[in-house]
Amino acid sequence: MLAGPTAVGKGTVAADIRHRYPEVWLSVSATTRPPRPGEVHGTHYFFVDDATFDAMVEDGELLEWAVVHGVHRYGTPRRPVEDAVAAGRPALLEIDLQGARQVRRAMPEALFVFLAPPSRDELVRRLVGRGTEGPGERARRLETAEREMAAEAEFDVTVVNHDVHDATDQLVQCMGLAPHPRSGVRG
Repeated sequence: MLAGPTAVGKGTVAADIRHRYPEVWLSVSATTRPPRPGEVHGTHYFFVDDATFDAMVEDGELLEWAVVHGVHRYGTPRRPVEDAVAAGRPALLEIDLQGARQVRRAMPEALFVFLAPPSRDELVRRLVGRGTEGPGERARRLETAEREMAAEAEFDVTVVNHDVHDATDQLVQCMGLAPHPRSGVRG
């Protein structure tokens, strides 16, 4: 399970794992927010409307779910996670702090990894630099990030995201896999 503050690079690390470590099963979350440019339904997220998300919650289809940044809901579909774990595949859930706390209660045996930025200034630079949020949304996300950073001690391991490939390699080592050489793509 991977969590960390907004803009720390969770999605970038997950994409690197998807690309370089195809043996790792990556959970795809459901969300009520609209797709960002380049995001693909079913690959990056399952983009659903409020009624569909409500039904998923009501039917117990989500392992965890939360309202993130006070606006949109995100959740992890339960069945695919259970199927991956039952099949013995290394599995990775990329979720927020609220979701991590719910998963901790549901799956206490899981490894909980906190992805940290090299510094607060770097976190702010990344959030502003990606240009996907307006000033109001950036302010909300920075406020959320401060609370998320304070929860680092709740996790089993911290990986600092200085470099995406290094962070990815550290994460897969925590999962018990050997890092792949960087000279080329595996798979």
